[in-house]
Amino acid sequence: MSIANRNRNFITILTLTLLLIAAVVTAGQLKMETSGDVPDIGTFMKIGYAGSPAISSTGEIFFTSSMSGVDQLYRLTPEGWPYQMTVFDDGINWYVLSPDGRKAIVGATAGGNEDYQLFLLDLRSGEMKRITHEPDVRYGSVIWKPDNSGIYYRANLDNRRDFMIYSHDLATDERIRILDMEGSNGIMDLSLDGRYMITIHANSNIDYELFLLDLGNGGHRKITPEDGEFTYDYATIMPDNKTVYMVSNNNEKGIPSIATLDLETGAIEFVDYESKWTIDLLTFSKDRRYAACLVNEDGYSNLEMWDMQKDEPLPLPPVTGIVKSPSFSNDGRIIFQFNSPTRSPDVWTWDWKKPELKKITHSTQAGIDPNYFTEPKLIKYKSFDGLEIPAFLYLPPDYDGKPVPFVLHIHGGPEGQYHPYFSRHFTYLMLNGYGILAPNVRGSSGYGKEYMNMDNYKNRLNSIKDMKAGVDYLIENNFTKKGMIGIKGASYGGYAVLACITEYPDLFGAAIDQIGIANYITFLQNTREYRRHIREAEYGPLSDPEFLKSISPIHKASEIKTPLLVVHGENDPRVPVSEARQIIQAIIDNGGVVDSLIFPDEGHGIAKLSNRLDYYRKMVEFFDTHLKK
Repeated sequence: MSIANRNRNFITILTLTLLLIAAVVTAGQLKMETSGDVPDIGTFMKIGYAGSPAISSTGEIFFTSSMSGVDQLYRLTPEGWPYQMTVFDDGINWYVLSPDGRKAIVGATAGGNEDYQLFLLDLRSGEMKRITHEPDVRYGSVIWKPDNSGIYYRANLDNRRDFMIYSHDLATDERIRILDMEGSNGIMDLSLDGRYMITIHANSNIDYELFLLDLGNGGHRKITPEDGEFTYDYATIMPDNKTVYMVSNNNEKGIPSIATLDLETGAIEFVDYESKWTIDLLTFSKDRRYAACLVNEDGYSNLEMWDMQKDEPLPLPPVTGIVKSPSFSNDGRIIFQFNSPTRSPDVWTWDWKKPELKKITHSTQAGIDPNYFTEPKLIKYKSFDGLEIPAFLYLPPDYDGKPVPFVLHIHGGPEGQYHPYFSRHFTYLMLNGYGILAPNVRGSSGYGKEYMNMDNYKNRLNSIKDMKAGVDYLIENNFTKKGMIGIKGASYGGYAVLACITEYPDLFGAAIDQIGIANYITFLQNTREYRRHIREAEYGPLSDPEFLKSISPIHKASEIKTPLLVVHGENDPRVPVSEARQIIQAIIDNGGVVDSLIFPDEGHGIAKLSNRLDYYRKMVEFFDTHLKK
């Protein structure tokens, strides 16, 4: 079967029709003229975002937006007005529409603690009812029953460690456990007739297994092979209940690609397997007639679509940048979030039958000149062992070839990947004379299994060497010089910041550690229990304390000469705030320069606009003080 042919040449049938639209929605030019005074960072941070779109079975459009200061759920009225549906103090984390389009399950948490609670929202009356009442339990993986009578979800109810699968009747509030299995289990899909469920079991962030649960008789069996550590994701059961489409890296190239799984024989067949690019998402229309995937091409995310019934590709929207969260309406239209380095995230629909591309949301631009936003350059540099590292290079608009202050930006994960998203604070930094390098060092996703596994366990510090090589590249090419180089990162990126300034104490002029790991032993001891075994598979087990100590910056804190800003949320369930306090105290004890921002109402990240404003103002002040001497 030829699912999409993974060849984008077929869109030429639309070229003449869509040239004008394409000109409007391209990612932008490498350099543009700007006018007027540069607004302050606070104004930049008020540029709005909209995302997580969905079209209900009744044709109504829903999305989330941060226009209130935190993410809330909105419905687009017939007049085009965004009608706010939720008013949570800390915003919502996600929502799932019911099959009949009359209700939604909303997931929300307090203060960033990630113990998501479930709420039933009547989309007609606006009435909201809380349906879970255990504030220290984490609920998720919600999927509706086909008859709208209830939902399925996963939760760590029993011991706050193991995630079991439950059925919840919304009329009676009766909850029944339907899968009792240790570890991290979740729901992938439900067959159209409601008989079968695909569940996923995570052994680590790079090792998934799929199971088939028969809801008729309770039978539960593994359907993926036992032949090593592979990922299986985005599984969808076809109407025949015999075939599953999914994305897996269990192939010779180790690249996540589209595959079919035969439920009777267990055979896996990769579909038109010819691309070097990763498939980041696979989704289907409700009736499984249409399919769409996101192709990760060097960090850019492109949409591809096809008609399953006719076995042919569909015309594609003329957008270049980052497509996220695509989903289908009942009539085959697709809705998605789109952004690029020059265009803020908004919601768009694509009616390929007409064809018509339409922008649905119009988030505020805060009065900022759109010409301020520019494209980065994708470059590659060689690391200590000759490995080529892809990176995005951002230069200030008036760059004249002389050294300028630079910031090395390190993504989290570590299996994450830097994508050239629309970035408000990157643009502000560039307009104030900074360059930025955002590398995807070894261990990043998007480049295949081998590359992603290169930093595991005892190879941890090799990725830190990749970051040092990035700085060497900047200096050798006269983009910057020592004393003018800062580094920042969040989560694993925060650890990388601390590792860089302990392994290379004379390299950086300023560093910002946001929600980073300082001590791998205390991190693994204190992170939420349901995360521990998955993180041990990546970083190393608690049974090997000598190695964990060897990669922990806290034990090399006496080496730190770089002024450091530490940013953390008091309620962080992943990297506890004690990690921040340890490194702050160690630097104080050693007579170093350290400042901090600990937010009492945040978790693993900064969700509230007021807190983001405080952080980014502090970031700019900190870098200006130490890198623009």
